[in-house]
Amino acid sequence: MSDALFWPEVRDLLEKRRGRLHAYERLDARRTALIVIDMQSAFVDPGTPSYVPAARAIVPAVNRLATAVRRTGGSVAWSRASFTSARDGGWNTFFGGAVSEAVAETVIATLRPGAPGHGLAQGMEVQPADHVFDKYRFSAFTRGSSEIETWLRQRGAGTVLIAGTLTHVCCESSARDAMQLGFRTVMVSDANASRVEANHVATLNAFIQSFGDVRSVDETIALLEASVGARAAE
Repeated sequence: MSDALFWPEVRDLLEKRRGRLHAYERLDARRTALIVIDMQSAFVDPGTPSYVPAARAIVPAVNRLATAVRRTGGSVAWSRASFTSARDGGWNTFFGGAVSEAVAETVIATLRPGAPGHGLAQGMEVQPADHVFDKYRFSAFTRGSSEIETWLRQRGAGTVLIAGTLTHVCCESSARDAMQLGFRTVMVSDANASRVEANHVATLNAFIQSFGDVRSVDETIALLEASVGARAAE
């Protein structure tokens, strides 16, 4: 269950402001899209400069969620973090301060389109009908980053599920921007991963207060299946 993640003060605040913990008690499976953020070799495979140990552990959860979304009538898309240079757009502000020059060079080399680390990691169960796209900023939804918003609008998606890595960087950035663009957004707690567990937990506690919902894989699948059941009963 996702509920154990939330701090008591967050629970209390949401009870006062929302009247309940979770933002969304129902999903429309046919209008739901799963966006899997950056589950690439560069993040999932040991020994790579961007390696996230917890990302390897969530591979089965991400695949199970993707299978459920497809089965219940939704869409699945997979992003690939993509760099061309440290001076592309706003990246000079990141590579110029957040990491050393040596680390910047290895990260960029690993995540250039066509580099071995750029591809989706082995074990990710991508299907032919899924959409794989390059993402040129932390957020998939920010200006100039990708075409994912257009892809979602074309499919009539109203709800976005966010999974992948890193919880507090590209996943959170994408989730917040998706909400600002009018999508109901859910971060799936045990299908996201950070290098530092405290960052993962803090992000989920912050997100649920103002930007959308946080659910576990089991909870999300149950909501999707309930949507199919309700549709069949109509």
